[in-house]
Amino acid sequence: MNLKRVVVTGIGALTPIGNNVAEYWEGLLKGRSGAGHITYFNTEKFKTRFACQLKGYVPEEHFTTKELLKLDRSAQYALVATEEALADARVDLEKIDKERVGVVYGTGIGGLTSSEEAVQQFMMQDRNPRFGAHHLLRVLANTVSGSIALKYGFTGPNYITTSACASSANAIGDACYAIALGKSDMVVTGGTESSIIELAVGGFNSMRALSTRNDDPEHASRPFDKNRDGFVMGEGAATLVLESEEHARARGARIYAEVTGVGMTADIFNIVAPDPDGKAAMLSMRNALRSADLKPEDVDYINTHGTSTQLGDLSECRAIEKLFGDHAPKLAINSTKSMIGHLLGAGPAVESVAILCSMRDSLVHPTINLEHLDPRIPSNWNFVSNGAISREVNVAMSNSFGFGGHNVTLLYVKYKE
Repeated sequence: MNLKRVVVTGIGALTPIGNNVAEYWEGLLKGRSGAGHITYFNTEKFKTRFACQLKGYVPEEHFTTKELLKLDRSAQYALVATEEALADARVDLEKIDKERVGVVYGTGIGGLTSSEEAVQQFMMQDRNPRFGAHHLLRVLANTVSGSIALKYGFTGPNYITTSACASSANAIGDACYAIALGKSDMVVTGGTESSIIELAVGGFNSMRALSTRNDDPEHASRPFDKNRDGFVMGEGAATLVLESEEHARARGARIYAEVTGVGMTADIFNIVAPDPDGKAAMLSMRNALRSADLKPEDVDYINTHGTSTQLGDLSECRAIEKLFGDHAPKLAINSTKSMIGHLLGAGPAVESVAILCSMRDSLVHPTINLEHLDPRIPSNWNFVSNGAISREVNVAMSNSFGFGGHNVTLLYVKYKE
């Protein structure tokens, strides 16, 4: 069976450092931190009182009052990013076969924001307490993909992937499979997360996963730095429009890149901690390369999982060292999370947008706050820690590793006819 080539034709993003792709990319190149004190709730009782919130996002500018009753913030974010991506891809809804268009989206905690709000409101009602009519609709994660399909009339495959911090990487991988196997001509894919809430911050605090650098939020996310003390929570969404090459060329679409490899493995060391030697992460990267028929030395750039946790960063670096060996110092290696924080299930999609912009502009954004490299990490690696660099990117790798041992690696290759 001949597999179809899968290409990216549109991108959209809503992030803590920019409410569209252009703003986001500019913020990344300038090394702008999105971290600041949390304003969504009273943080007085919490060990961590900061996060990477969206700035300037006003729901009423995008949705009617009636629509907002049915949409959790995670669904709102996905719809905003998707609108931009479809416009960027120049999709004419009157000229495509909507039965051949699917929606596969990823989210780690879905409508947990609405669930928390509903419970709080219920507990505060003295007489005849009840939940709102749209409560379950807002909480269900699949409302995200369903809302996108409903808005645009896409009747192809429609579902949500949930695998913690690898959720949207799994979504992109599944979207690739659907197109490569000829099941769909186009798939709207990506990830969304609205996680800056008391339940999530409190839960991650209890696990000692979050940074507690409350006096200096902008420098709290510091992947690979020896003084890192945990990740910084982020929120937002990103959408990619994927198509078969023949479908994209037939409608004269601009092509950002080709998705050539997907690698997936399970890390069975611990439910919340990676294997210190990085074996499963290495296998994920190796599997992605093999599926793309590429070798380690073909890779120019790795956008790492790079969360700024002690265990995770070191494990990933050991995995890179095992697989890439002498080629590792020749790579550009960075962490988008150093600026936007950890968007959990949305992270892989938002980071994929950064990769696609790198390929388009031959620029790689910096890893900020990397002041003193962890001495256990090779000192001759290029973490792009002194500002953005000019670099032609022909092959780029995206790593995502989630709680539960979910590892996913995606490979993007500069498109050639």
